[in-house]
Amino acid sequence: MNKTPTKPMWKRFLLLYLAVLLLTFNLALAVYEDLPSLIPLHWNASGEPDRWGGRAMVFLHSAVMLAVGALWMVLPKLSPARFKVDEFEATWWYVGMVTVSCLGYLQCMHLWGAWHPGFDADRAMLGGIGGFYVLAGNVTGKLRRNFWLGVRTPWTLSNDRVWYATHRFAAKTMVAGGVLALVVALAGWSRWLALAALAGGVLVPVVFSLVYYKRLERAGMLEA
Repeated sequence: MNKTPTKPMWKRFLLLYLAVLLLTFNLALAVYEDLPSLIPLHWNASGEPDRWGGRAMVFLHSAVMLAVGALWMVLPKLSPARFKVDEFEATWWYVGMVTVSCLGYLQCMHLWGAWHPGFDADRAMLGGIGGFYVLAGNVTGKLRRNFWLGVRTPWTLSNDRVWYATHRFAAKTMVAGGVLALVVALAGWSRWLALAALAGGVLVPVVFSLVYYKRLERAGMLEA
């Protein structure tokens, strides 16, 4: 029985990227005239706007997404020979799709918060970032050494064993941090708890990479 060929992952990424970019840009364009002249750009830990800007700033997310998508397509071609993304190509494009989807979600929440003052956009954004951590963290263990994606410390980049162990560990901390941030956002608990969970999800593996490298070094188990 013949199987229908599937689209290469980079084509799926490109289609999703363009769809999200066009959708969010047109949403911003549609509500632009109804927005106040000044809109919130940042919320403090209490969920209160503490930075404001002109309403044209709603298009900033589209500019960021445009740049991120372009870089995601170009960076694999710039990788040095020993650090190419070919060995984890499917994971690279999957994380790219999760990233642009998250950026699109953040833009929609920002738009809604600017259009409807009083909406807790900051909490909604924290929940969205938590979701990103869960989705991206699930495949973090599949990453191979590269200069663009993952826990890129001097210790992981210098040793395959440290890289693999760190990213298996990071997969757990990212998912745990993301789930906790989602729970905090939904339950209405302190934002500091969500921020701590998100920060810990990516910073704890950095410390782990140093500790694990030094352990292997003391045991004489590092490759030459």
